[in-house]
Amino acid sequence: MTKIGIGIIGGGYMGKAHSVAMAAVSGVFETKLRPSLEMIAASSDASAARYAQAFGFAASTGDWRELVAAPQVEAIVIASPQETHREIAKAAFARGLPVFCEKPLGASIDDAKAMVAAAEASGCPNMIGFNYVRTPATQFARQLIAEGEIGDLVWVRGEHTEDFYADPAAPASWRTDGKANGTMGDLSPHMINAALALAGPIETVNAQIDTVHATRGGVPVTNDDQAQMMCKFANGASGHLFFSRVAHGRKMGYAYEITGTKGAIRFDQEDQNAIWLYCAEGPEATRGFTKILTGPAHPDYLPFCQGPGHGTGYQDQIIIEAKDFLTAIETGEAVWPTFADGLAVSEVIEAAHLSHETRAWVDVHRA
Repeated sequence: MTKIGIGIIGGGYMGKAHSVAMAAVSGVFETKLRPSLEMIAASSDASAARYAQAFGFAASTGDWRELVAAPQVEAIVIASPQETHREIAKAAFARGLPVFCEKPLGASIDDAKAMVAAAEASGCPNMIGFNYVRTPATQFARQLIAEGEIGDLVWVRGEHTEDFYADPAAPASWRTDGKANGTMGDLSPHMINAALALAGPIETVNAQIDTVHATRGGVPVTNDDQAQMMCKFANGASGHLFFSRVAHGRKMGYAYEITGTKGAIRFDQEDQNAIWLYCAEGPEATRGFTKILTGPAHPDYLPFCQGPGHGTGYQDQIIIEAKDFLTAIETGEAVWPTFADGLAVSEVIEAAHLSHETRAWVDVHRA
């Protein structure tokens, strides 16, 4: 194995997840590149030093620019707030560094376009972090659809619903301030990415975006709590996508149902190690959805466990992302999803906002 120095910007929820993943990935997948945790950056020297000690980094800094410039850092993971993504990515690409960036690509469509342009100009490996689409179950669903197992797609229903703001008495926070931090900026990218991965490009959308609780603790809420959109895919399929942070009882409601001319697929992230497949064949009396438990026969499962039905978890999704990123660096070949795929998600979100404002169908590529 060849050592590669990793720098991670951000030590919070996702910073920790990526730090753990980089420490584990070479052992799980036996990658040709072995990550070395060289430096972590955070909002202050003190917090960065605390993260470095907790996660096992050799050095730390309160200034991400120092990390980008450090000669021992050979690849970067951006796990900081989305309004920082653009400047960090451009600086990293200018130095010729591969970049993995957490979703969404930036805080705006302009950020996303600028980041894709910088990535393409640099020629550096680049990826965006849509972890849920990497579960063995959803990878298998994508494979079944691509192989025509359920025929031509006719209908796609997807949702990303959670209840962390379902309580009207929950206090205001950074999540309730600013367009980029609302449900359309936070939750919708994951399911839009899934829809694009499973069903292909979305051509037009008709969206409704709502703020359910106008204030929290007397503080105005400046972004959306829930949103929905009808959409038409390039392959002719119709769809409906729904996103909410006020959906009582839903903890990780990343779910989809896809109907084709020969069958259907159902999946719910709250039961992430199972997928339901319906094949329209055989006697009517014995037809029905079959629950398939993931196992070594499914993508990226075996490196974690040899037993079918034993399951993988959230952190394993991040380890799979780390493996994909290292593969892109090692081979020089793009591994999905790249920054360009992240921009495709941002374009759908932009079209949805325009549709809501104009109360009309909007062409995604004209938004």
